[in-house]
Formats: sequence, C-alpha cells, structure tokens
Amino acid sequence: MTDTKKRLPAIAPEAMTPAQKAVADAIMAGPRGGLRGPFNAWLHSPEFADRMQKVGEYIRFQSSLGPRLNEMAILITAAHCSAPYEWYAHHPLAMKAGLQADIAEAIAARQRPEKMREDEAIVYDACQQLHNHRMLDDAVYARAVAAFGEQGVVELIGVTGYYTIVAMTLNVARVLPPADAVVPVKAPEG
Repeated sequence: MTDTKKRLPAIAPEAMTPAQKAVADAIMAGPRGGLRGPFNAWLHSPEFADRMQKVGEYIRFQSSLGPRLNEMAILITAAHCSAPYEWYAHHPLAMKAGLQADIAEAIAARQRPEKMREDEAIVYDACQQLHNHRMLDDAVYARAVAAFGEQGVVELIGVTGYYTIVAMTLNVARVLPPADAVVPVKAPEG
C-alpha cells in the first residue's frame, strides 16, 4: 500500500452512536474479547457490523470443520487476498490448532503444500477453486461432501467468503500488523 494512512478509523467510545456502542459491546463481550481486525471499520455501519460479527463468530468458533481446517482455509484466504493482518492474526491460531508450519509456509508462498493430510488437501483444493473460479468442480465437491458432509461444504464456502470480506475490509481500511511483525503475506499496492 503506497499511502499508509489508516482509513475507516476506530471510533472513540464516547463518539459512538447507541447502535455502534451496542455492537461494540457485543463483540467485546463475545469470544473475541476485543475490537480488532475489521470490527473498528465495520462499526461505521453498525447493522452490517452486527450481522457480520455474528456470522464470523459462528464460522470461527463453531464450524463443523474444526479449528485446524478452518484456520487453514483462513490462511489460504489471507494469502489469496494479500491480507497481512489476517495472516498475522490467524497464523498463530493455525499453528496452535495443529496445522504444520511447512503447510502454512507453502500457502504463504502461494504454492501447493507437499505433505498434507487428506482432509487438508480437500480444503486446499476447495479453497483454491472457490477463490479462482467461485465454484467447486464435481470431483472436489464429491471429495468435500464425502469428508465433511453437506454442512461442512457450506461452512467451507462460508469461511472462504467471510474471510474474503474480512480481507477486503482490512486492506481498504489499511489495517496492518505491528511494524516488527514478520508476515510473509504482503498488502496490495494502491
């Protein structure tokens, strides 16, 4: 990003409308515990923020895919969307959830990881097709349904779509990781 001036800045609590304050309080009281990532930007549209944070809470904390596969899908999205803050926030969560570091490194380099479990290969292939073609071919769809069921396929589409919106918000708002963070995903120019 050529201009590092932040856009859609955080709204001071005393300057929030009642609707913004209600959403901010709900986010802070939930499992996230704070207003990080896209939430400060989203508060500029409190109804949107409320609806998105509820979708995100389900996708992140209750998905039938489980944390390892969910976080893998988020990292794929962060790399695809060139969203360094998204990578910064979710890489540690992916490692904690059991994703192997070499898989994350390959994803960051936009390369197909060499040594994936079968469920990881399905997530990788599905996410690539969703990002590149906005659909799943019959073979990948059949593998995904066999591994995760129809609910899991819907939730994989959901995590990919939701975190694409998160990535777009972070990039437009110019939300970046701390200056000393080592993040292999770089923000787009613009």
